[in-house]
Amino acid sequence: MRIIRGWLYRCGEAGMTTAEYAVGIVAAVAFAGILLKVLTSPTVQSALTAIVTRALK
Repeated sequence: MRIIRGWLYRCGEAGMTTAEYAVGIVAAVAFAGILLKVLTSPTVQSALTAIVTRALK
């Protein structure tokens, strides 16, 4: 093991944090895209409109 800037790294693991962030960002963007698609569908929009209308009465 070698010490780099106060952290212990095994050989080949120095770039793992960056790769993990990249995978996390890709997953978050994919989830946001699916959520956007669901929330903009006519069925969900009419259900949400009905809920808000009923709550405001």
